[in-house]
Amino acid sequence: MTSTNVTEEAEDPGPGGYAAARLRLLTEEARSGPPRRTALADLTDDWLGGLFAAGAEGARGVSLVAVGGYGRAELSPRSDLDLLLLHDGTDPEAVAALADRLWYPVWDLGLALDHSVRTPAEARRTAGEDLKVQLGLLDARHIAGDLGLTTALRTAVLADWRNQAPKRLPALRELCEERAERQGELQYLLEPDLKEARGGLRDATALRAVAASWLADAPREGLADARRRLLDVRDALHLTTGRATDRLALQEQDQVAAELGVLDADALLRQVYEAARVIAYAGDVTWREVGRVLRSRAVRPRLRAMLGGGKQAPERSPLAEGIVEQDGEVVLARAARPERDPVLPLRAAAAAAQAGLPLSLHAVRRMAVGARPLPAPWPAEAREQLVTLLGSGRPTVEVWEALEAEGLVSLLLPDWDRVRCRPQRNAVHLWTVDRHLIETAVRASAFTRRVSRPDLLLVAALLHDIGKGWPGDHSVAGEVIARDVAARIGFDQHDVTVIATLVRHHLLLVETATRRDLEDPATVRAVADAVGAQGTLELLHALTEADALATGPAAWSSWRASLVADLVGRVSAVLSGDAPDGPEEAAPTAEQERLAIEAVATGAPVLSLRAQTEPPAEPSGDPEPLGVELRIAVPDQAGVLPAVAGVLAMHRLTVRTAELRALDLPDGVDGSVLLLDWRVAAEYGSLPQAARLRADLVRALDGTLDIAARLAERDAAYPRRRGVIAPPPRVTVAPAASRHATVIEVRAQDAPGLLFRIGRALEDAAVRVRSAHVSTLGANAVDAFYVTQERGVPLPGDEAVAVARKLEEALRA
Repeated sequence: MTSTNVTEEAEDPGPGGYAAARLRLLTEEARSGPPRRTALADLTDDWLGGLFAAGAEGARGVSLVAVGGYGRAELSPRSDLDLLLLHDGTDPEAVAALADRLWYPVWDLGLALDHSVRTPAEARRTAGEDLKVQLGLLDARHIAGDLGLTTALRTAVLADWRNQAPKRLPALRELCEERAERQGELQYLLEPDLKEARGGLRDATALRAVAASWLADAPREGLADARRRLLDVRDALHLTTGRATDRLALQEQDQVAAELGVLDADALLRQVYEAARVIAYAGDVTWREVGRVLRSRAVRPRLRAMLGGGKQAPERSPLAEGIVEQDGEVVLARAARPERDPVLPLRAAAAAAQAGLPLSLHAVRRMAVGARPLPAPWPAEAREQLVTLLGSGRPTVEVWEALEAEGLVSLLLPDWDRVRCRPQRNAVHLWTVDRHLIETAVRASAFTRRVSRPDLLLVAALLHDIGKGWPGDHSVAGEVIARDVAARIGFDQHDVTVIATLVRHHLLLVETATRRDLEDPATVRAVADAVGAQGTLELLHALTEADALATGPAAWSSWRASLVADLVGRVSAVLSGDAPDGPEEAAPTAEQERLAIEAVATGAPVLSLRAQTEPPAEPSGDPEPLGVELRIAVPDQAGVLPAVAGVLAMHRLTVRTAELRALDLPDGVDGSVLLLDWRVAAEYGSLPQAARLRADLVRALDGTLDIAARLAERDAAYPRRRGVIAPPPRVTVAPAASRHATVIEVRAQDAPGLLFRIGRALEDAAVRVRSAHVSTLGANAVDAFYVTQERGVPLPGDEAVAVARKLEEALRA
């Protein structure tokens, strides 16, 4: 049937003509989506207009107005009709009679009707008292009667909304948050409510209301398409069920998918999740902007009074190279050039997550437009920034979502597209596959003190279910993908193998512990053979718990934890052997000997700075900077470690790796020299001159430079934002790690001055640091200190434990 036939049938003012035309329209296969919703609204307008004309009998000062979803012409097959009969109050009896002529035919057809009869003054007063009424009136649309009356009301309502926005928008935000708390997040639910859940149609309507206030606007890219997709799904849901429902139940998903021409229920849910994600992210950005504008308005009068009417430039605090904080968001520095700095997106994301701040929309979009792919393998800085981002705890989620919304995650990790918004039909799972992977990394970040390689743990957490986007066993497929991704990220062959092993066997411990006889030696031996090494077992234990906790409350319990711990203990006993006696020391190089001899001759520290680089990704490219190699030779004396670490902290140099050891001098050269080989990088800005570093180091060693006071003054003048709440530091004594020294291991959140505090605490404990091995993996410091008594022998057991305990207390203070 053509649209002309439908219109002709609708001209019959009786319910039968409209009902027949409506049925024909809804069963037309040629029309669906927005064209059908618009046609249904037009059809309904014509019918109600006819009823109005027949009942009004030339009356003036009255009009029929569509509000809410009907006002937006978004009628789904079973939508309510939201109607307002507006009148000027001159003839209430005539208006009441007209209302009966309008409402009863609607009820006779069995259509849901939300109706009211009000004067403009009553409508405005009710809107002022009821936020939901005000939101419905924002979409008021004239159907019939006095157009001037409708136009005047719409103008007045919009003016009221804009004038009251500073008070009404916080109330609207609270309404949205309460609804989200009740209904959950649409993008993760197996049976989502398309309208009420977070990221659903009501949130999209709320964003329209924010835009109408002129106070802030939502990101428009993709928002209209996301709204259209949810409306299309709701249309199909109404048609297949014959009910006015917004909940996409499991048993109806296949039918709805078929109605829409979608492959299957999983493909349908994925489209729904993607649309919800767009709306939810737009909501996050919009409400953040509303808050910023309202705070600015509240502060501005006070600032004007203080500054005599002058305008104060927004404060910008540096966070990392090319990254600053402004107005509670992370933005790009003015000198940042995304097109020349492929690591910038990861650096910005890591800085934002560490500071517990959101990435600004403008910054993310600028990076998305200008960013170029990272070379393969990634430069070391990119890998470190990824690990830092993954290890930042809960703030990682919001930052990752911002990167994903603008396509940066797919640029960095193309394999991510396979798991993006992928539903999980197992009711134990709370999240889609991609969110589960991020949630596992968040959980794993709390276990970084339990493992010697937190970087491998965090990356394995990110990748452990990456194979769910492929056919077959996801662990087997994931191993192949993880091996490729880890190599691309820049891990060496050994680390690639460990990550691949963790992904392949991420279910091994919990499945074996809960389904096999742990008293059977063959069971334990099979796990040991699969794992292969103590370090891998340690990582797999942490990954197993993080994975289960990220799955949902039903996936982990104290019983499961005890079974897994029992299995890990048995496997560890099988894998245990004689531990190596500390790292084997390499023979000194010619440069190291030269520095040592000069230090002995001058009786003062000698240092050199040399840039470290990786080979360029392309033959014509410049080498990728890894940092600066700082080599220092110092005559053996007390306080070297805290002095060097403190000077570097004063100059805002971040220590990536550090080695300290006593150097054997050539025959004929008297004296003892400590050699420090460190890799450092500037937090931001340029590196200090070597001469200035040496001068400050000389003063620190002779006691004329109070490093602790200088660092305290700087922290007081420029307090660092308290960002993520990191796991507490952990200090342990490694049993039987060395025959010649006591090995104290420190695992802590990296922070300016951390190594200085460790060195000072060890000095206060009156132990001698024979050697030190320091590494920073993302935001995690993983350090080992080989210490002895003054006479060069290992510490007794009780004394070693006491030193470790005091060091841990100092780091927690």
